[in-house]
Amino acid sequence: MLIRNFNSLALTKERELLLKALNYGLEKIQPENYLKEKIKFYESVLEISDKTYDLGNFENVYLISYGKGSSLISKYLEENLGDFLKEGYVIDTKEADFKKIYFTLGAHPLPSKENLEFTEKVVKRFEGKLKENDLVIVITCGGGSVLFEKPAKVGLEEIIKINEELLKSGADIYEMNTVRKHLSLVKGGGLAKILYPAKIISLILSDIPGDDISFIASGPTVKDETTVKEAIEIVKKFNLKTLKEEWLIETPKEDIYFENIDYFLLLSNKDILNEIKNFLKKEGFETEILTYTLSGNVKEIAEKFKDLKTENKIYLCGGETTVEVKGKGIGGRNQELVLWFLKFLKEEPRNTIFISFNTDGIDNTEFGGALGDLLSLKKAEEMNLNIDEFLQNNDSFNFFKKIDDGIITGKLSSNVSDIMILANF
Repeated sequence: MLIRNFNSLALTKERELLLKALNYGLEKIQPENYLKEKIKFYESVLEISDKTYDLGNFENVYLISYGKGSSLISKYLEENLGDFLKEGYVIDTKEADFKKIYFTLGAHPLPSKENLEFTEKVVKRFEGKLKENDLVIVITCGGGSVLFEKPAKVGLEEIIKINEELLKSGADIYEMNTVRKHLSLVKGGGLAKILYPAKIISLILSDIPGDDISFIASGPTVKDETTVKEAIEIVKKFNLKTLKEEWLIETPKEDIYFENIDYFLLLSNKDILNEIKNFLKKEGFETEILTYTLSGNVKEIAEKFKDLKTENKIYLCGGETTVEVKGKGIGGRNQELVLWFLKFLKEEPRNTIFISFNTDGIDNTEFGGALGDLLSLKKAEEMNLNIDEFLQNNDSFNFFKKIDDGIITGKLSSNVSDIMILANF
């Protein structure tokens, strides 16, 4: 059971059902449960999807891996590549042991000295040193925008402040990563340019609504279609005072850097939602996936969920909401979304349960998300908790901590954006 506090949360049969469904979906997307199906090895042959690669045809095989959940995938590859793997570099927020791979424990959601030093090490090792008959396997996971970073014109202090401001601005992930691309030498195809002319296999796990691979971890291996002009417009839209326009650079636009790259989307939000849907259907519940690309402000999204009232039906969504942080409390977008839903549920009570959860297990706090229903409201009322006060202070974590409805899994090894489950009974 990945949900560590399952027993304290599963106080009703309805809660138990949805928590089991969530847990089932999370287990299905862990690397140990899907990698053998996605990536196969036959002696010197590497098979991914419908493509095969004879590793014996390459002079050197390298691995570069970054993002939340990248370490376990890297470990699987290291074990199976054996002597074919010459060298590797991995940065993740979850510790792992390797034999040939250089590992760095990085920081998220803000850049760190370790993050920048890791990226610098990778750039120095490979820039201008690879040949056409070299192979580089690149693993890109969500969170890579922060973990894999080499700013073009600013230092650590400035890039931290910029990321802090972006996270609090209310900008969506596409807007944030557009800005991030144009501040960096490795994003927006920058890594592809550094690794040119080697053959690149780009293995990608999507934490982006819609699975646009050019925005996952800000697309280090993918040609970027955005421009400095667009980045400047976003800076102005959200009044980002920390960022100076002269710090922005253009990303590589030459096709030559991207012609020898094969892209594979290993895992996405669709995978976990389909697994949860299958589980609930077997339990006899009508279940509908509304969208894999949910986005918008948490209050607006909570209102939309409030209006889904069909009885004996369960709705699933995937995506990523935004929070404009004005208070000084502690929270995450999933917890704040559930708290807004509770506010609306209090105004119009009905037998419903709502869960919002970040699939990497960390919603900016020790909670990966939260659960909200009439029982949550009852507990809050007994403790004289004012939902509006917690919302105004962006303090969703402490609200759910007090009523014991935060969901705890610890850091998980896959990151495919957020999922939401709404059930009407």
